[in-house]
Amino acid sequence: MPETSDKHIGARIREFRLIRDFSLAELGRRAHVSTSQLSRVETGEQPASPSVLAAVARALGVTLSVLHGQPYIHMLQKDQLDRLLAPISSALDAWDIPPEDDLPLRPLDDIAADTKVVAKRRARGEFGAVAEALPELITDTALAVQTYTVPSRDREQAHNLQAEIARTTAIVAYRLGYMDLARLALARMAVAAPQSGDPRQVAVERYERAVITHAETSRPDRGVALMKRALRDLEDDGDPATMAVRGTLLLRASALSAVQKDHTAAGDWLAQANELAEAGAAADAADDPPGSRYALAFGELNVNLGRLDVAMFQDDYETAVRVADEVRLPDSYQPTRVAGFLIRRASAEAWTARHDKALASLQQARDQAPQLTRYHPDVHQTVGTLLRARQRAAEPLREFAQWSGV
Repeated sequence: MPETSDKHIGARIREFRLIRDFSLAELGRRAHVSTSQLSRVETGEQPASPSVLAAVARALGVTLSVLHGQPYIHMLQKDQLDRLLAPISSALDAWDIPPEDDLPLRPLDDIAADTKVVAKRRARGEFGAVAEALPELITDTALAVQTYTVPSRDREQAHNLQAEIARTTAIVAYRLGYMDLARLALARMAVAAPQSGDPRQVAVERYERAVITHAETSRPDRGVALMKRALRDLEDDGDPATMAVRGTLLLRASALSAVQKDHTAAGDWLAQANELAEAGAAADAADDPPGSRYALAFGELNVNLGRLDVAMFQDDYETAVRVADEVRLPDSYQPTRVAGFLIRRASAEAWTARHDKALASLQQARDQAPQLTRYHPDVHQTVGTLLRARQRAAEPLREFAQWSGV
């Protein structure tokens, strides 16, 4: 069900705690969270911070999406997005099976052009349009890989396109709360990427796995280990695309270290990212042709956004608000990135009782990328926090809560 004021994350934590037959004290001991704080979270008096939520999920043996109540089935049905997931799953399941129909092999350049269009739509948060296009592209890339079996540039391009489509599938499934489908897509990407002849594609697969799988399962330590491996295996060759990928890996390692409460490591990773940005070795991918830097952005701005993430995961919300206030996003920034920043800022504003500003940030996020905002679990938690902060919510907040399914 969509989240409601009486089915907030705290209520789900209590439900799973009772299923596990844990007392508040026992869950607190396992999660390293005080009993009083857990009690306030369960009753909805206090929202669960990202670090607390990750620790509790790990202690309960459930994923974060379970605690968030994802996927939001009723909302997906209302938006008619649920019907799009089955064809995608079916196409992924038939990944290595020759099609029964005598399908013509599309030219690789045509598939590449369609892949770029889908990547642009993904960057704009048009998840419905992307999901509509994915089954055919999954089949096209699978047929290409089955056709080009002799080592050649065509074979590498086919695998590269297959990896890109799998990545897009994983991201969209993750954003809509379908974690099993996201993991299946990532598994397909992990097979295709090493055959692409592009070590950066391998590193990008590891980055997405850390974002989607290890963060979701509350195992940031594994995510950090994966980032270390990706950085070790991706040689710094001076290419701007390589540096954009390496910078993104450093920022992910910093955020995951902050989730672990390893503040020293988080600062070290962030410092390395800052050195790379200051050297002018990487620039914002938004200024380049789509796909030229794997839809990743890295530069001084992204380091500042990394500081925001670290502050959030360290539960330092005043610092997070201060960092967010200093961020200036370029007009060329992708809508999903803008919305993601605004959603994080709204969370920090809600935690520091800047309720009107938090709602304004959420409304701006909706303007930028409606589908991303509507299905983002942090939006649901922030809206719930704003609702519980008032005895009677004003009309703008009620309208936003209804729109977002809270």
